[in-house]
Amino acid sequence: MINLRYVNFNPHIHDTYKVAELVYDVDFRTFDLLFKTPKEAISTIENDLRKHGPENTFKVILNDEMQIIGVLIMYISEKSFDLRLKSLRLILVDILDYFVLCDVKKDDLYLAELAIDESLRGQGLGRKVVLDVIDYARSKNLNRVIIDADFRNVGARKLYERIGFTIFNKKRVKIGNFERGMYNMELIL
Repeated sequence: MINLRYVNFNPHIHDTYKVAELVYDVDFRTFDLLFKTPKEAISTIENDLRKHGPENTFKVILNDEMQIIGVLIMYISEKSFDLRLKSLRLILVDILDYFVLCDVKKDDLYLAELAIDESLRGQGLGRKVVLDVIDYARSKNLNRVIIDADFRNVGARKLYERIGFTIFNKKRVKIGNFERGMYNMELIL
C-alpha cells in the first residue's frame, strides 16, 4: 500500500493543472453541462485555484515520491459561504451543489470532495483516504462523518456502504434535461 500524505494545497508549489483535473473528475457531469469542453472547464478551475490560493480545507494527497495522486476537501461543522469573485460558471456549480449536497451540522466532518488519479483507481486508495478521514474525525471527538454519492456513481456508494456509511437523505435538482442527484450518507462515530 502506498503511504499517503495530506498537505494543504498551495498553488505556488503544487501542479495546479493536475489538481484542476482531479477537481473536474469529481463533478465532471456538472462541469460538462456548463463548459464547452473538459479542457475549458479544467482551465477555468485552474485559473480559480491560482487566483485564490490555498484554503486549509483543501488538501492534495501525495505519494512517497511527493507526486499528487489525489485531492481531498473536508470541513468540520458548517462551511462559511464563499463570497470571493470567481467565474460565473463556477458560481453556477456552487449553486447546483447547494441543492443536492449534505446539510452539515455542528460536530460533523463533511468529506466534500475526494478524487484519486484515474491511473491509480481500484487499488484501495479511496478507501484508505476515507478511513483516514474517519480516524481524524474520531480524534477530534466529532459526532459523524458525512459524504455525498452521486446517484450514478454506484461504485462510490457501495464503497461508502462497505465502510459503514448509511443513506440518511436523497436530494436532486432538475433543470431542463439536466438532472443531478445525491445520496447524502453518514457514519455515526
